[in-house]
Amino acid sequence: MKQGARERKSRLSGPVMVGLFFAVLAILLTIVGLWRAQNLSLRNILLAIALCGGTWGLVSWAIATAAVQVEEDVAARKGR
Repeated sequence: MKQGARERKSRLSGPVMVGLFFAVLAILLTIVGLWRAQNLSLRNILLAIALCGGTWGLVSWAIATAAVQVEEDVAARKGR
């Protein structure tokens, strides 16, 4: 396998990176909110990771994936 192909396989795709970015952002904002409300506990942090990070990550990944697929379809139609 060529070095360039190996590098491309190890990188994350665009929609996955978007999902991870928004998941981490949601987790951080939730933890800051919990800290400011003096309600920071292990249970609340785990819920923030699961609910906020999971929801924002999944939804933003789905939107980014749909956008990529639409762009690929438009590019394919222009190539006809």
